[in-house]
Amino acid sequence: MSSEIEAVNETYAAISRGDIPAAVEAFDPQMEWVEPPDFPTPGTYRGHAEVMAHISRGRNTWAEGGCEVERCVVAGDKIVALVRARVRLKGHAEWLDGRFADVHTFRNGKVIEVRSFGERQEALDWAGATDPGAP
Repeated sequence: MSSEIEAVNETYAAISRGDIPAAVEAFDPQMEWVEPPDFPTPGTYRGHAEVMAHISRGRNTWAEGGCEVERCVVAGDKIVALVRARVRLKGHAEWLDGRFADVHTFRNGKVIEVRSFGERQEALDWAGATDPGAP
């Protein structure tokens, strides 16, 4: 799954640099992105257009910063991206620094679903994964 891991890493790199079309290159045109109720933008976003609009809305609130994949954990057709976001929002002086996880499900080399989790262990459990890099 090395090419899939590379695609996941590129998704977050593209988001960080504000290149939203590049962020969805590895996504199936009919994919879904699901964010839980406790996230700032909860809901289910379907297809490239909705997902790009969703990512753009969030990214457009940043004055600076980005998301970095700290590591990926593979579980069958899923990749759990353990992500650190460090951003300063427009109009704010303080930095926000948080860790979360997104589970990317692949089919035929394309992401068909992303599920976001505020707690990394919850994402690992949902994917049926164990993090060998956990402290």
